[in-house]
Amino acid sequence: MKYNKHKKIILAIDGFSSSGKSTLARAISKKLKYKYLDTGAMYRSIALLAIREKVFNSDLWNIKKFIHLLKKTFQVKWNKKINEIELFLNKKNVKKSEIRSIEVSKKVSFIAKIPDIREILTSIQRNFGVEKGIVVDGRDIGTTVFPKSELKIFLKSSIEVRSYRRYQDIKKTNDNIIYDEVKKDLIYRDIMDINRKNSPLKKSVNAIEIDNTYLNIEKELNIINNLLINKIK
Repeated sequence: MKYNKHKKIILAIDGFSSSGKSTLARAISKKLKYKYLDTGAMYRSIALLAIREKVFNSDLWNIKKFIHLLKKTFQVKWNKKINEIELFLNKKNVKKSEIRSIEVSKKVSFIAKIPDIREILTSIQRNFGVEKGIVVDGRDIGTTVFPKSELKIFLKSSIEVRSYRRYQDIKKTNDNIIYDEVKKDLIYRDIMDINRKNSPLKKSVNAIEIDNTYLNIEKELNIINNLLINKIK
């Protein structure tokens, strides 16, 4: 089907960790020629910064000092060539392999529950969506960041499938990874995401839920195409 190039919307994709949000969001953005915003990568980059600063090794973590450091060192820039964001710490490009490590995965939920950090990142994310024409994935996009987005998707899949996806992803750079450890970490992260007080992971009232446990990306895109018929015409 052909889309109306003159009508731009915000497409919000929320869901559990390793439910395939980024894969789906990136594919949709390419199809629509929209911008793609990976908000999870932002939180992961800040978790990486915290690890580098050894803040998790101290019981006397000063959040104000860390926020000051964050504002000085963390940058988000738009890369027009790939139509996605690039993240920088101390002016150095953050590598995807760095923020996808098991160490970062274990700490990112702790970072994501801090209100001051969420406030900073939510502001940045909203600025990218001012002109619409963007696909955004995360955990609170449809409920908090872009509550008025024209189309909201909530992705879910079984813990076994999500664990295997994550295991396969980590295994590319870490042969010593253990599946049961990955599954345990995902379960813990689900609990943290759902129960945090500030912008918890939950399905927006008007979001379309898609269980992709047995779906491949082509079938997911077909579902999205049908949903877009009445949104971009």
